[in-house]
Amino acid sequence: MSVLGNLIWLIFGGLEAAIVYFLGGLALCLTIVGIPFGIMAIQMAGQVLLPFGKTVRRRQRATGCISIGASILWIISLGWILALGHVIIGVVMCITVIGIPFGLQHFKLISIALDPFGSELG
Repeated sequence: MSVLGNLIWLIFGGLEAAIVYFLGGLALCLTIVGIPFGIMAIQMAGQVLLPFGKTVRRRQRATGCISIGASILWIISLGWILALGHVIIGVVMCITVIGIPFGLQHFKLISIALDPFGSELG
């Protein structure tokens, strides 16, 4: 069932969302300061590409001021915009019965959009 869901997801917007994440990651990699954020956005593109059949899990990460600072900077600069986009698209998808599974996938991607350094799909 997840294969069919991922196929329909790719046809109706998942591929475009992954391309946007990937291009955003490439743009962030143009500066030295943005490289860690760009790499994370490119990794997120892979996670957005095929979300069906996966669950959000906490990533094992080093604790410290750098990882906490990166997470805070991500949320302030990009994370809240990405999360808001997933909320809006998820609500619109959930209006119809057929769109509910796709809306739920967008709701699942909110936590990854807010904290990509601390969560992943697996």
